[in-house]
Amino acid sequence: MNSNTSKRRVVVTGIGVISPIGSNRETFLESLKTSSSGIDQIDSETRYVAYHGIGGEVKDFDEKTLRKVYFKAKEQKKSIKVMCREIQMGAAAAMLALDDSKIDLDTVDHAKFGINYGANLMFYPPRTLAGACLACVSEEGGEFDSTRWGEDGLNAMEPLWMLKYLPNMPACHIGIFTDARGPNNSVTLDEASTSVALTEALNVIERGAADLMIVGGTGTRLHPTKTLHTRLWDELGYDESDPSASCKPFDKNRNGQVVSEGSGCLILEEEEHAKARGAKIYATLLGGGSSCVASVDGIADNTLSVINAVSAALKRSGLSVSDLGHINAHGLGTVSDDAAEAKAYHKLLDGADVPVTALKSYFGNAGAGTGFLEIVGSILSLNEGNIPQTISYSSPDDSLGINIVSEGPQATSSKVFASVNFTSMGQASATIFEAA
Repeated sequence: MNSNTSKRRVVVTGIGVISPIGSNRETFLESLKTSSSGIDQIDSETRYVAYHGIGGEVKDFDEKTLRKVYFKAKEQKKSIKVMCREIQMGAAAAMLALDDSKIDLDTVDHAKFGINYGANLMFYPPRTLAGACLACVSEEGGEFDSTRWGEDGLNAMEPLWMLKYLPNMPACHIGIFTDARGPNNSVTLDEASTSVALTEALNVIERGAADLMIVGGTGTRLHPTKTLHTRLWDELGYDESDPSASCKPFDKNRNGQVVSEGSGCLILEEEEHAKARGAKIYATLLGGGSSCVASVDGIADNTLSVINAVSAALKRSGLSVSDLGHINAHGLGTVSDDAAEAKAYHKLLDGADVPVTALKSYFGNAGAGTGFLEIVGSILSLNEGNIPQTISYSSPDDSLGINIVSEGPQATSSKVFASVNFTSMGQASATIFEAA
C-alpha cells in the first residue's frame, strides 16, 4: 500500500502511557474496551480552580510510585528533585516504553539512539513563589517592591528552579537515563506537538541519522496556573448529571473541553533493526505533516490547517483518503473547534464514509501529552481488530455530518489511521500509522 518502499521503514516497538485511564498498556486498553472514563472529581489542590472541580487526573502517580515503579536506577531517583510533575510523567512514560520494547541498552549503538519529546510550557505552582515574593515585601507598608526582585526575590527561589520547569528537560533526562547520544530535540507546540515530534523522528531515522528514537509528549492543563488560564480563555465543558461525561466531542450537547494531565511515549525503530533483535512490532509510521494557518485578522483557520496537515501526511505516506480505516480526531469537545474540524473532514473525505473517533472523551485535554495517548489508543485497539469508540456521545449533531464511532468498539479490517491534533493558534499536525 505504501509507495515509498525505497525509504527506511519506521516501526513502533514500545509503548508507554501515564494517563487518567491507566498508567500501563494493559489497563489503558481495558478502559477503552469497557468505555471507562477517567474524568472525575479531582483529588489534588487543582480542584479549587478546575471547572466544577473535575478533570482527567492521573491519580496513581506520585513521587513514591515514581521511585518504586518507574525509576529503578539510583541516578534516576536522584533526578526527581529537579523534575516538576510534567517532566516526571514524561520520563516515566519513556521508561515504560523502553521496558516494553525489550531493548538491551548494552548492545545498541548509542550514537544512533535519539530522543524527540513534545512538551507544554511549564509553570510554577503559585505556592513555590510565596517565599520569593514575601522577600520583596517592604517592612513599612507591606507592599511588594519589584525593584528588590533581582537581589532578594531570586535569592529566595528554590535551588535549581529553572531546571525543574524547562520544557526541554523531559528529552534531557531521558537522554541521560538511556545514554542516547543521537539527535535530541524538544517540541513546544501544545496539542500539535505530537505529530510534529513523530514526523521529525521519522525524518531522522529515514535519513540514517538514528536507528532508534524515543518519541513522546507530556503535558497538563490540570495545574493551578494553567487551569486558571483555561477558565479565562477557553470553552470548558461540564455535565451536571454525569460529570464523567463532561467531554462530549462532536455531540450536539457539547459545551467545552475538560482539563487533564498525562504523557505517552512510542519507541520508533528502523524496521530491519527491529527485526534483527526479534522485536514485537505494534505499527508502522507511514508519514506526517503539519500546517499553521491564520487569517489576515489573526484568527486561526483550523479547518484549513487540518486539511493541509492531513493532506501532507497522506502524500508523505503515498496514500489517499480512501486508504484510511479511521481518523483519530482532535475532538476537543468545544462548539467551535469541533465544527471547524468536522468541516475539514467533509472537504478531505469528499463523501467517503471514514469512521471518526475522539478519545479526549475518556481523559480530556492534556496538551502536548494527549495526542500520544490517542495514537496508543488506536494502535492497541487495531491490534485487536477494533476502532476505539467515542464515549459521552449520545446526541448526534447532524450539522457536522461525520461518522462518529459511538456504539462500542467497531470491528474493522483496515489497519490504517490518521491522528490529528491542532491548537487554538491555528497549528495542526497529523500522522498516518498502519497497525500490525
